[in-house]
Amino acid sequence: MPTRRNLSHTITPRMLTAFIKSLYTEEHEKNTIMKYARYTNEFIAWLDGRAVNKAVVVEWKESLQEAGKFAPATINAKLASVNAFFKFAGWEDCKVKALRLQRQVFRDPSKNLTKEEYMRLIQAAYNSGDERLALVMESICGTGIRVSEVQYITVEAVSQGRAVIRLKGKVRTIIIPGKLCKKLKKYIRKNKIASGEIFLTRSGKGMSRRQIWAAMKSICTAAGVDASKVFPHNLRHLFARAYYTIYHDIVKLADMLGHSSIETTRIYLISTGTEHARQMDRLGLVLT
Repeated sequence: MPTRRNLSHTITPRMLTAFIKSLYTEEHEKNTIMKYARYTNEFIAWLDGRAVNKAVVVEWKESLQEAGKFAPATINAKLASVNAFFKFAGWEDCKVKALRLQRQVFRDPSKNLTKEEYMRLIQAAYNSGDERLALVMESICGTGIRVSEVQYITVEAVSQGRAVIRLKGKVRTIIIPGKLCKKLKKYIRKNKIASGEIFLTRSGKGMSRRQIWAAMKSICTAAGVDASKVFPHNLRHLFARAYYTIYHDIVKLADMLGHSSIETTRIYLISTGTEHARQMDRLGLVLT
């Protein structure tokens, strides 16, 4: 008789389809659903027709580590995806633990977008005649919203000076700074936008995450900023660091960012190695 650890299951295409549908029903963010689907499909491909049991999943986990090409956080994301599938399927016996990650003390400077670099990106967008892109970046960095939440920057929100964001079953209100409101109102009048989303494509649809990402990458050379650190989420990180530097209120910052856990917010506030070294020097514990 097979033990619980060796109890085997078979993943069928119908089950995977049902799993993905359930994620939509539970109102997960679209990008999360795509990630879960991609990583679960990767696992299925790795199985190569084999049945699933705990021992096999542990083997997959070990193979990801031994490959040496995945960051621990990426491996945990893959494990979380298949664990979510196992939970949906009722295969709790197949779930595996995530890798234990040591909290980062400081961030790699090469991945850190500075305020000066951000300003150069904004200026490069305006210089190229892409006012829409400049305002998209200023809206993300000026409010701390996610790129998926840009859709909530509407004519109505700008007129009220605040946007109500509904995402992942949660509702929060973000304030749109006065200077940003003035610029957005001018843009709305100039482009004769009557209502709804402000940042539209030529076809009248809201800009997608991919389109915003690509537009930001296109101005890196002109701005003199390394493309590896230019992506929408880094604007959100910059907002968090700038806010915390002035107000030191991590609880309020977590609410503004829409984080359920302050631990998530702490990740946004990790300083660079250069800043960390400067802080250590200020301790004055080494004789000069």
